[in-house]
Amino acid sequence: MADMSKKSVADILAAARKADAKGDSATASADVVSAPAEEATELTPDAVKAPADLKPATKPGGGRLSVAEMLAAARAQKEGGAAAAAPKAKEKPAAKPAAAPAAKAAPKKEVAAAVAEPLDTQSILASARKSTKPGPMTKAEAQSIGAPIAPAAKKAKAKEAIVVPPMPVKPAYAKPGAKPSKEEIFERRVFIFGMSFLAIGFVGLATTFALWTLGTVRFMFPNILREPPSRFSVGTADKFPPGQVEERFKAQFGVWIVNTEYNGQQQIVALKSVCTHLGCTPNWLEAEQKFKCPCHGSGFYKDGINFEGPAPRPLERYAISIASDGSIEVDKSKTFQEEMGAWNDPASYIPV
Repeated sequence: MADMSKKSVADILAAARKADAKGDSATASADVVSAPAEEATELTPDAVKAPADLKPATKPGGGRLSVAEMLAAARAQKEGGAAAAAPKAKEKPAAKPAAAPAAKAAPKKEVAAAVAEPLDTQSILASARKSTKPGPMTKAEAQSIGAPIAPAAKKAKAKEAIVVPPMPVKPAYAKPGAKPSKEEIFERRVFIFGMSFLAIGFVGLATTFALWTLGTVRFMFPNILREPPSRFSVGTADKFPPGQVEERFKAQFGVWIVNTEYNGQQQIVALKSVCTHLGCTPNWLEAEQKFKCPCHGSGFYKDGINFEGPAPRPLERYAISIASDGSIEVDKSKTFQEEMGAWNDPASYIPV
């Protein structure tokens, strides 16, 4: 029989199936031996080796062995002679190991045990495949083959993964009952003092900015001088008896309502309360029966004629008339000057 180490597992199984189907184990053995040598690549480390002069074996009870039984016997012989063949492989790595010595060195007991229990094709494939792959395994692979993970190993891995840094040591000032030093107190006071000045500065800056904003808004609106109305009512004529100077309208309208005599005629007039010298406001002196300017001493009679001081001319009159409801109405839009002869205008007085 030819060297079976040159045959791949697929070729051997194909020959085994063919022999089982025809029932002729001798023909299957001849087919296995006559296969080309170039296709033997898969069974290099775990190749099944058989001696070159191996004759067709027979069962203990009689009859020939099948190819599957022959393969099982060959694997048993290989496992027994692996230790003896190792030194020779080291001395001559290039030379092919001889199949005949390995077959002779196989223990008879193991061969008999392999022959006693015939194997089918599925058993041969299962034994050809390795149950575990070389190298480290992942957790999923370990769980797939049923390898349990010890709880102690899990705890050890968890402890190695979580590394808690030590707590920092508290400084002296943070410990309970510790009192700050004089230097720390001084630094705190300096800091508070500086922060107070900074706060005052920010408040002043904010105030200035607010005033600028208000000034800008005020600039956007025109200047409007609000004055009292130019026409107003002062009441009926019976409220102003002869010789009386009414001062009720001086503060609001700047007018004296006077019932006096001028050029032999009793009149009710509205005198303008502005001195004709420099524009000061004279006062009515009831005891002296005259208007007296407090600025430069100008004096005016009850009818408005000037008689002392630097005032160059008499007081001016406003237009006065009787309204439709019978009350006296003063119109400040019109003025009358005595030196211009305007006091003779009927619009400057109301005859009584």
